[in-house]
Amino acid sequence: MGFRRNPATAAGRPAPLLPVPVGVAETRIQHAAWVARCVGRGKSAPLRPADVTALASVLAVRAFPPASVLFAGGDQTTGVWIVREGQIELSVGSRGRRVVVQLLRPGDVDGDIQLLLEMPLPYTGRALSCVTCLFLAREDFEQLLATHPAIARRWLSSVAQRLAASQVRVLELLGGSLAVQASRLLAAESVGGRVELPQRTLAAMLGVQRPSLNKVLKDLERDGLIRISYGAIEIRDTTRLASRA
Repeated sequence: MGFRRNPATAAGRPAPLLPVPVGVAETRIQHAAWVARCVGRGKSAPLRPADVTALASVLAVRAFPPASVLFAGGDQTTGVWIVREGQIELSVGSRGRRVVVQLLRPGDVDGDIQLLLEMPLPYTGRALSCVTCLFLAREDFEQLLATHPAIARRWLSSVAQRLAASQVRVLELLGGSLAVQASRLLAAESVGGRVELPQRTLAAMLGVQRPSLNKVLKDLERDGLIRISYGAIEIRDTTRLASRA
């Protein structure tokens, strides 16, 4: 699963670039430097120019229209996905009993854990908007980790951070009433004071019916904590909303 990036990464701004090696396009180096920020801290595992060049040489850019299925639950992953633009919904179950387990945003990474453990994907990834991803094929990813220790160390820190964040998320959603769980979810998914998700997606993330969630949201709106609009929710009182979580 993915984990939320820092604001600079989420906004899609590339990391400071290294000198562009001869024969490698500047755009590919930009993508590689941006990926390096997504998967670890430079101070603990600084990448040499050769590392960035190696990463740039194997990155592929893939674009998908809304509602496209990038990968399906039960399949073996063909590589690693890094979201560059747009949002990807990770869900399990059919439409009648579908549960959204995660939303991937720019800077989020997926597929690497399943690849390393040689296990099938537990969820389906579907584009919620126009999506651009950077893709590392299985063979290229394994070769990078085997031949570039700094990249391997960064990826290890990324995996650890994402697993820790997933554990915290599961623990938070296990207990409490629907009102508490909804408040936690809104606080977690808010970007710039707004949650740009339709209620059907939020309901699927909580594993409840939409009318049940709508009642809770209306209560929060009446209390002045949020304002509901089409396809989005504005957080009007972050402090009070956090106190409900």
